[in-house]
Amino acid sequence: MSVAYRAIVPAAGIGTRMCADQPKQYLPLFDRTVLEQTLNRLLALPFIDCIVVAISKSDCDWETLAASSNSRIVTVQGGAERCHSVLNALDYLAPLSEKQDWVLVHDAARPCVRTSDVLLLKTMLAEDPVGGILAAPVRDTMKRAIENRIQTTVERTQLWHALTPQMFRFNLLYQALKAAINKQLPVTDESSALEMAGYQPRLIEGQQDNIKITHPGDLQLAELYLQQQTQQEME
Repeated sequence: MSVAYRAIVPAAGIGTRMCADQPKQYLPLFDRTVLEQTLNRLLALPFIDCIVVAISKSDCDWETLAASSNSRIVTVQGGAERCHSVLNALDYLAPLSEKQDWVLVHDAARPCVRTSDVLLLKTMLAEDPVGGILAAPVRDTMKRAIENRIQTTVERTQLWHALTPQMFRFNLLYQALKAAINKQLPVTDESSALEMAGYQPRLIEGQQDNIKITHPGDLQLAELYLQQQTQQEME
C-alpha cells in the first residue's frame, strides 16, 4: 500500500539569540531568505506532497516571499513553542492523512540540508514501523558541568547530535506529541515525544554541514556550506 509523505516546517520563532532586527528565518542568505533556501531544499523532492509552514500570527514577512504562492505550500498559525506549531500543522494534516503516512519535520533555520540526506532518510526508514531522524555522531570531547565548573567527562561514543528532518509515521507522532504536551513534558524535538511514549526512533547518519542557524556566525558558515555544495553539484 502506498503511503504519502508530507513535511512540516515550524517557522514561528523570533530567534532572539541572533540579535537581529527580524526573525532569523527571514534574514538574507545569498539571493533569498533563510526560510526560502530551506523550503527550496524540500521542494526539490517530488515525493513530498505538500509542505505545511507554521508562521506567527503577527508575521508580516511571509506574504512577501515567492514561496507563499507555491501550490505545494500551505500555512497554519504557529504556537507558543515549536511543539505547538508542529501540533497545529499535524491538526491540519489529520483529515488528509492515514495512520501509516509519513511526516517529515524540518527546522526553518536548516537551509543546508542535502537532498541526498533526505532521500537516504526516506530509503532507510521505508519499512520502519516508527521512523527516525538524521543525526551526526559527536566528535568533540564532552563535559558535564555545574555553574561552569566541570564535573565529569562524558563518554561520547554513543552520543549523537540530533538533526532534521525527523520523519515519523503520522499517527504515532500525532498521538505522542499530543500526549507529551497535555502532560506538560519538555518536548525538545519530535523524537523526544516518541521516546516519552516508549518508542525508539532510528538514527540515520547525515552530513555535518546540516547546521542550524542560531547565532550570528552561523549565517556566514551557512553561506560557506551552500557555496561548497553548489560547487560539488557542478563537478
